[in-house]
Amino acid sequence: MTATLELDVPQPALLFDLDGTLVDSVYQHVIAWQEALAECGIALSVWRIHRRIGMSGGLFLDALQRETRTTLDAATLARLATLHAEAYLRRADGVVPLPGARELLRVLHDRGVPFAIATSGASRTAGSALSLLELPDDVPVVTRDLVERAKPDPHLFLAAAKLLGVDPRQSFVIGDSVWDLLAAQRANALGIGLLSGGYGREELQAAGAYRVYADPAEMLSRLEEVGVRPARG
Repeated sequence: MTATLELDVPQPALLFDLDGTLVDSVYQHVIAWQEALAECGIALSVWRIHRRIGMSGGLFLDALQRETRTTLDAATLARLATLHAEAYLRRADGVVPLPGARELLRVLHDRGVPFAIATSGASRTAGSALSLLELPDDVPVVTRDLVERAKPDPHLFLAAAKLLGVDPRQSFVIGDSVWDLLAAQRANALGIGLLSGGYGREELQAAGAYRVYADPAEMLSRLEEVGVRPARG
């Protein structure tokens, strides 16, 4: 009888987006941007705002100027960012973890699977959402403030992988928007899409999603599909 070859195959590292991936906060951000824009006299349809959620605030404002055919000065751009943060924080009490988010992170931690959070939100707006997840103290968190560029640039996920001490090519990026998945491709990581941010399955797959799940709860029930092995008894 041939002996089984023992191979030391590490668990994959998981790099999570935050808004729409682990917490149900996308629409709070959409309404916050709409309110901020209205206060500056700029009308933009809600659906157009939603399509940009997940990319960096700077790129969002660049796209805004292109779509509204306006040119905004630096003071107005800075005011918009501040107004958005204030409007979002007024609604932060309505943000809740997505189904299965806490349980998924707890299982990963218990199994020794390395994971990190990488969000294009600034620490000011991300803090309240992160507190809902009851993260262990040793989980790295990368916010927009800590990197030069946010999604669809790969910097957030590359920084998260670096803090974990893992190769991005041996990692999965989990996100709810096409911007997450485009950033995953540029980081040479495999992408996993979640439907919980409002993008469709086909859109996420076209942007490079290797697997698509409804929410963290469904991902938790199918962890073997991303190479996370059950704990040994």
